[in-house]
Amino acid sequence: MKKLLEEIKGASLAAVENAADLGALESIRINYLGKKGSLTAVLKQMGSLSAEERPLIGQLANDIRSKIEEAITQKAAELSEKLLEMRIISEKLDVTIPGTPVTIGKKHPMSIVLDEAIDIFTGMGFAVAEGPEVEFADYVFTKLNTAEGHPAREWQDTFYFTEDSSVLLRTQTSPVQVHVMETQKPPIRIISPGRVYRKDEVDATHSPMFHQIEGLVVDKGITMGDLKGTLNTLVQRLYGPDTKTRFRPHHFPFTEPSCEVDVQCFECRGEGCRVCKGEGWIELLGAGMVHPKVLEGCGIDTEVYSGFAFGVGLERMTMRRFKISDMRLLYENDIRFLSQF
Repeated sequence: MKKLLEEIKGASLAAVENAADLGALESIRINYLGKKGSLTAVLKQMGSLSAEERPLIGQLANDIRSKIEEAITQKAAELSEKLLEMRIISEKLDVTIPGTPVTIGKKHPMSIVLDEAIDIFTGMGFAVAEGPEVEFADYVFTKLNTAEGHPAREWQDTFYFTEDSSVLLRTQTSPVQVHVMETQKPPIRIISPGRVYRKDEVDATHSPMFHQIEGLVVDKGITMGDLKGTLNTLVQRLYGPDTKTRFRPHHFPFTEPSCEVDVQCFECRGEGCRVCKGEGWIELLGAGMVHPKVLEGCGIDTEVYSGFAFGVGLERMTMRRFKISDMRLLYENDIRFLSQF
């Protein structure tokens, strides 16, 4: 048995010395020192030895186990060190290689114009108010002096959620004005930006989903002159002091008197083109003095207070601001287009 142990010692130490990697070293450990290993198998035969031989053979077996374990530990350290050296060589960083450019995001052109508009209005003392996009028809139409069956409802027909058409996607942000007037006493001076929805066909200047900024002022002694001054300030601050505007009489159920405000076409400078549909002007917004019925419906005394309201399309403001000729460019998410702003 002593001869067998010496043979195991020699073979195991030679195998450890020739091990190429940590995996091979682990296999050697299992083959010699594991539960079914060669050295373990010899030790299981100790019971067949005489009482005099047993201590000598046991001592020899333990010495051999220690030498094998020590050799494995030492070889593992050598292999780990070599592996680390190889990784350092293979993974070294060449600091002379140009880095990968980092693409920095930019604001969408509509976000740029919205932020500018909010700055302009807050500078004039307006607060920003928000409301739900899914709204009751009472707030979208009825409370804005547009009763059921009113012809004005047809051109603002939109997307309904109920059979009785009582809940819908709002067609304008004017319902926010009603919510504010119902919960806040004058003086009131707010703008309400947000998404709105109508059944418009998609073309260069229309979309079934677009964005509005509506404004409302209610106070003592408010006149049409205050409305015109506010809107001219907005337009000239956005587009420059030489911007040409045009106020046209119009009709809205919730304002009286009412007007449309146009800006001169940026594409043709008033000559007429496809963007302005040959008119030389682009409709920018609708406005007017708040109808007394709307004020009274919100509990505001029309003998004391008056007000004006307006609604402007953010897309059209953006197109005029950056001289964009087709609204669809704002929605296509073409990086080549958006990276210009």
